[in-house]
Amino acid sequence: MEGDIFGELGDTSQVDSKVLQVFQKSLVQAQDILNQNRLLINEINQNHESRMPDNLSRNVGLIRELNSNIRRVVDLYADLSSSFTKSQEASSEGDSSGTLKSDGKINQKRIRSS
Repeated sequence: MEGDIFGELGDTSQVDSKVLQVFQKSLVQAQDILNQNRLLINEINQNHESRMPDNLSRNVGLIRELNSNIRRVVDLYADLSSSFTKSQEASSEGDSSGTLKSDGKINQKRIRSS
């Protein structure tokens, strides 16, 4: 993915729209790869059904490409999950003085009286 979305954000008022843009871009990338996988699987099935030696040997490369695509989708979803968790932590830090972090520990903030 693009890396950490919070490195790209300057103004906190832009956080929601930037986060949504990054999420949408990642989901579109994942969907494109999944669509490509559907085509690969169809071709692999056709080659398998034909039982022609050339088609069967072509499946080796197609299956490698399919596996590579699956790894890419897993990475995209892992990045999305991490980014979502960070965005939730960032938004909840502004909402309360005691927030629950992803590791289960409470993040206590001191509130100064004026």
